[in-house]
Amino acid sequence: MDNKIFRYPQDPLPPILGTKVLVGGCFDLLHYGHLSFFKAAKKLGDNLIISLEPDLTIRRLKQASPIHTQNQRAEILSELLCTDYILLLPELHNYDDYLMLVKTVKPDFLAVTKGDPQTVNKQKQALEIGALVIEVNQVIEGLSSSLIRRNHL
Repeated sequence: MDNKIFRYPQDPLPPILGTKVLVGGCFDLLHYGHLSFFKAAKKLGDNLIISLEPDLTIRRLKQASPIHTQNQRAEILSELLCTDYILLLPELHNYDDYLMLVKTVKPDFLAVTKGDPQTVNKQKQALEIGALVIEVNQVIEGLSSSLIRRNHL
């Protein structure tokens, strides 16, 4: 496995110098909106850490099988210059599971897209560790994995 990719919670991240920015999602069909989000998030700090949802979560949230497996998605993401670390998540079930992730990573910033439905929860989690939640971009009209899947596949 790539030296940027770690399986959470089994594989601890190495010691990280500088500020940490945590983002999360499925990122099954990588598109321009994702890239602009990652680049904007990376500008907040020295290290961009992507927490990558498992295939089961994609099936549950999108009501469809993933196009790429979690390992394939991680490999694609690891090739982006702005990406420093990728955490392969198991299926996390509730607020406390995600809080444990945030407490483990200890980011300085949690980057979100404007309108992220989990912003309130992420703000509460960030408060627990003294981090900030920052909206780094807006959804780009017509660019979502669900729309691409529905209209082009």
